[in-house]
Amino acid sequence: MRQIFLDTETTGLDPKQGHRIIEVAGVEMVNRRLTGKHFHRYLNPQREIDAGAQQVHGISLEFLQDKPLFRDIAEEFLTYVGDAELIIHNAPFDVGFLNSELGKLGLDKIDGRCAITDTLKMAKTMRPGQKNNLDALCRFYQIDNSGRTLHGALLDAELLAEVYLAMTRGQESLMIDLEEAPPSRTDTVVTGNVPRRLVIRAATPEELIAHQQQIEDIDKASKGKCLWKAIALPQEAA
Repeated sequence: MRQIFLDTETTGLDPKQGHRIIEVAGVEMVNRRLTGKHFHRYLNPQREIDAGAQQVHGISLEFLQDKPLFRDIAEEFLTYVGDAELIIHNAPFDVGFLNSELGKLGLDKIDGRCAITDTLKMAKTMRPGQKNNLDALCRFYQIDNSGRTLHGALLDAELLAEVYLAMTRGQESLMIDLEEAPPSRTDTVVTGNVPRRLVIRAATPEELIAHQQQIEDIDKASKGKCLWKAIALPQEAA
């Protein structure tokens, strides 16, 4: 499963008023593991930047004068994105700007190419009535965002990836290890009726602690409604 955590910075709030993207960034994750393959470009919008927008992201028009236009990086961006699921905080905003930029070039809309997941919508469902901007979610999930003094597309995409992993803990698919067990492992048990290549490894103490922490995080996020917490771990039942 390939996912791209995406963020943009813009000259203003509404592409229908002629506002443009000035920064776009993506962070790739495959099977819930960050790959280190990032996409990050600053763009010349060929128009003024609203004062309010510049206060948010700190990017000046002077800085952008020698940067490429969106049309110069469009194909590279679309190749990077491919058909991955795009995970965006407040997706309608970024999708609206991306569709506007692609439409100017006669290209298909981004939400016609990729599935879109809006983490703001997810957060509002999980935390109704609470602040659910990226800073608030970082605080709630204890993610260090001390370097975020201004909005920046790449940093925000990286933080969003961490927030998403915290929000979706416990939803990972159970993976079966089909590799042979290393001879040196002493914590490996193979049951008599299991096919020869199916290996069951007992969890280490460190893994059990990490698992319990995940359960606590889920219980916190669900306000005490985590059913798994009621199930005692083997060592607790002993």
